[in-house]
Amino acid sequence: MKYPLLHINELRIRFYGSNKPAVDKLTLSVNRGEVLAIVGESGSGKSITALSILRLLPSPPAIYEQGSIEFSVDGESPVDILKQEANFLTSIRGKEIAMIFQEPMTSLNPVLTCGEQVAEAIRTHFGVDNNDARNQTIELFRRVKLPDPTQAYEKYPHQLSGGQKQRVMIAMAISCKPSLLICDEPTTALDVTVQKEILILLKDLQRAENMGMIFISHDLAVVKGIADTIAVMRSGKLVEMNQAASLFLNPGEPYTRALIACRPGETPRGTRLPVVEQEGTISNNRISRLDSTPGPEVEQPGKKIPLNIPVLEVEHLNVWYPVPKYRGAEDRWMKAVNDVSFTINEGEIVGLVGESGCGKSTLGRAVLRLSDINSGKIRFEGRDLLSLSAAEMRKQRSRMQMIFQDPYSALSPKIRIGQAIAEVIKVHSRLNNQQAKIHVIQLLEKVGLLREHYDRYPHEFSGGQRQRIVIARALALRPSFIVCDESLAALDVSVQAQVLNLLSDLKAEFGFSALFISHDLSVVRYFCDRVMVMQAGKIVETGNPEQIYSSPEDPYTRRLVSAIPTL
Repeated sequence: MKYPLLHINELRIRFYGSNKPAVDKLTLSVNRGEVLAIVGESGSGKSITALSILRLLPSPPAIYEQGSIEFSVDGESPVDILKQEANFLTSIRGKEIAMIFQEPMTSLNPVLTCGEQVAEAIRTHFGVDNNDARNQTIELFRRVKLPDPTQAYEKYPHQLSGGQKQRVMIAMAISCKPSLLICDEPTTALDVTVQKEILILLKDLQRAENMGMIFISHDLAVVKGIADTIAVMRSGKLVEMNQAASLFLNPGEPYTRALIACRPGETPRGTRLPVVEQEGTISNNRISRLDSTPGPEVEQPGKKIPLNIPVLEVEHLNVWYPVPKYRGAEDRWMKAVNDVSFTINEGEIVGLVGESGCGKSTLGRAVLRLSDINSGKIRFEGRDLLSLSAAEMRKQRSRMQMIFQDPYSALSPKIRIGQAIAEVIKVHSRLNNQQAKIHVIQLLEKVGLLREHYDRYPHEFSGGQRQRIVIARALALRPSFIVCDESLAALDVSVQAQVLNLLSDLKAEFGFSALFISHDLSVVRYFCDRVMVMQAGKIVETGNPEQIYSSPEDPYTRRLVSAIPTL
């Protein structure tokens, strides 16, 4: 008798203290050689389902009220994973069922080198010696396109970019050639070119090893290219499931049609993005304006700069890091930012795109003086930032904010999210505790969260919800300049549309400027007034988004544009 590789039957998961199921009567099957994609908004139950397959949710608080998760090892009679002991689970984790997690920074051990973490999995399951495990790991790093795989073996996670850390996670997951590979947003942190390479790699590996694969993503264009079957989830329930080609040609449910319509690539520039309403339909309603929210009175140095006068001026900026050298060798430098000059005018949104590791995030941190600078000039609203003392720079922080790429590491796990945002407001304004709390609740509602979220901790939110918290914190002081460092990377398409609409409202009303760092060229094309393309620490092309998108001049830019997934 032929069994599915994995069969989830009528699964219901509830968390202690909540009466609403996180996953409700879910039924899915995955066969060998098949790729099942699960899509849906943040909080729909996608990751909870994936974690449950490997029993990685602590129980309690997770309560499995109903159903089964049956896994068939080597074609044998299926076993219910929910009924197995710890020894069985240990034997299949990594070897039979592997998982690529959404947030690589929190999944990798910060005190072990990246190579050792992958080699450990190989030694554990195959019993090879250290040298063989090292060689296999370096080969895996080569296959997932890590630059200088031998050197990457010796690096710690904090020494790699976000995309490079994700590639380490992918190498670890495929190291033992599992029967089932679970990919939980595996390309979220990757630029389009590496994303395309990784998707091709995953598909090739899946076919070569006849693996089953569950591919979780909020990007419908990504799953279209890799999935055989697509399951759409919402609020813990299965809304629709169909073959990939059929689902995109003729989506049967309004919610599926709404998810497809929300993508910025499908909406002309200057037009508001459709958003998904509570009932799962599409709406173009304007998000409530922030002028209904009484904000904190922050000290504003000087008067408002007239239009067409630069807000930020960067001249010949260099951020170099020393490269370890052998005795007698010449000094070597890794030029993360190499002689970069640009200007951002009042009310202008400038996009910065490029591959992972090209220096985008380093440049974003440097202009806010969050990293050391070797040479160059940075002027903000006419003031030379590099000449300011620490106390003077602290006053500028209210007008210069950053939305970080990794929301989990940007929030303290010990502080409730309401307090984390209120702390920023109280430092830079005269509001008391109650006034600050009212303002924070209004901000949370602006970015699509709820009043009751004020007293929750970061670990109680999904990845997309944590990103919204970080955005709310950055907007708390109504800054005149924002650096958005991959601020939409962790958001599903519907929430991404809401946040882009919100940022558009804020831009129109308050005229703030922004450096918008992203690997998603379709978002940059829709949202930004101008685009800079960065490669190996240098700006190689600058221009109008439509011109960059439709007729790029630099070969590197052409390669980026050609890698963009489309519906």
